[in-house]
Amino acid sequence: MTHDPDHPVLRLGDVAHGGHVVARTDDGRVVFVRHGLPGELVRVRLTDADPAASFWRADVTEVLEPAPGRRGAHVWPAADAARAASEGRFPLGGAEFGHADLPTQRELKRRVLTEQLSHLAGHDWDGTVREAPGESADGTGWRPRLHLDVAPDGTPGMHPHRSEDLAPLTDMPLATDAIRRLAPWSLRLEGAERVDVAAPANGQQPLLHVSLRADAGEARTHALRERLGAWGAQNGVSVTARSADHRRIGTWAGTDEVRETLAVPEVAELAPGALEWRVSPTGFWQIHRAAPGTLARAVLEAAQLRPGETVWDLYSGAGLFTAVAALAVGETGAVFAVEGSPVTSADAAHNLADVPHVTSVRGDVARVLTGRSGGRRGGSRGAGSRAASSGATSRRNEAWAPRPPRPDVVVMDPPRAGAAKEVLAAVDQAGPRAIVYVACDPAALGRDLGRLRRRGWRIDRVEAFDLYPNTHHVEAVALLGRDS
Repeated sequence: MTHDPDHPVLRLGDVAHGGHVVARTDDGRVVFVRHGLPGELVRVRLTDADPAASFWRADVTEVLEPAPGRRGAHVWPAADAARAASEGRFPLGGAEFGHADLPTQRELKRRVLTEQLSHLAGHDWDGTVREAPGESADGTGWRPRLHLDVAPDGTPGMHPHRSEDLAPLTDMPLATDAIRRLAPWSLRLEGAERVDVAAPANGQQPLLHVSLRADAGEARTHALRERLGAWGAQNGVSVTARSADHRRIGTWAGTDEVRETLAVPEVAELAPGALEWRVSPTGFWQIHRAAPGTLARAVLEAAQLRPGETVWDLYSGAGLFTAVAALAVGETGAVFAVEGSPVTSADAAHNLADVPHVTSVRGDVARVLTGRSGGRRGGSRGAGSRAASSGATSRRNEAWAPRPPRPDVVVMDPPRAGAAKEVLAAVDQAGPRAIVYVACDPAALGRDLGRLRRRGWRIDRVEAFDLYPNTHHVEAVALLGRDS
């Protein structure tokens, strides 16, 4: 439909997993297009057009016939593909659905989740994607955590999609107001290669964490410490730094952690006040300000935990679901939690040290459950896992981890790649009455639910939540049961 081979005009088809809309060239070539909507007529810039490839990739540069769900203006100009093309640059990644209004975004996510569950799990799903509590009208201001890479000259920035180029920022509208007020992108960070900022949704003290470059040197490191230490003291921000050899983390201002809190009505009578978690600078926590409460409620509703029951919490992070499950089953019950990341598992052990009926194990999930090596993909959130801890006790070898008790319910929240096959097999063989699977990737969810279905499990329900507005990502909580 065009005479310009580098900037073809295409009629866009349906949405595909990964934030793309599918189109075809005049000769039938499949093109995965970003920043478009189904049904639109657009001009695109080919970003990956290898003649030998089975498909091409492209970005929309001009909308000739817009779809009804297209916004008048993108929520983040730096990520606007058409504006970027007019300015001779590529759009930044991280807001690939920002050109669509929120109802249209959720409909696209619903279609993707429906297709993945049907194709990979053989499950017909007719649900909807629900917005997070307290969501803003345009889906901005939800990220209490932000990661930026740092150029050699000390300028923080972000990357366009599938690009190694680093572009400076002037704003990041998806971040919470607390992070935008700090404006970490305006800092000069000579000697750093990465900066992470966390501003807890509860309003407690934020933390800025820098990772030093291998060539930072003593002089640049000292200057950066002096500058950031003063900045942290002035703005009420803790500042930490990871050494160039990645072996040590030093505190340059304030403390070396953030404190996350959560009040869950379903367990409020068991725990007056808010639950609290320590999260280290490089530890894992949910990315949307409303995600911890939303997901904790969904997991509790799905699991229907009873006093005295035993729960496995796999890929347990800093202990979000572990803590609420421990309250639900009470001291006559038990929770066995496994997390692979050394940093995050240390947070979990700290957070749960005073809960005697929780056993928190650090190690590859597949290895802990089976006692064998293997299960690398989807086995943990991080590498190098070798220790275990139970309550206040610490063990120094994964082989010494306690034997998992027989579970009544298994909760799992694996990384984006999904759970390892060995983990799914071990869960099946353990024979729980229910599995609650929390997923941030529809394809991994569909694949893993399909594997469990083939082992005799049925999918009782799937709930979907829009915890990543203006992106293609969607969170889902699935409940599985079996007849015997």
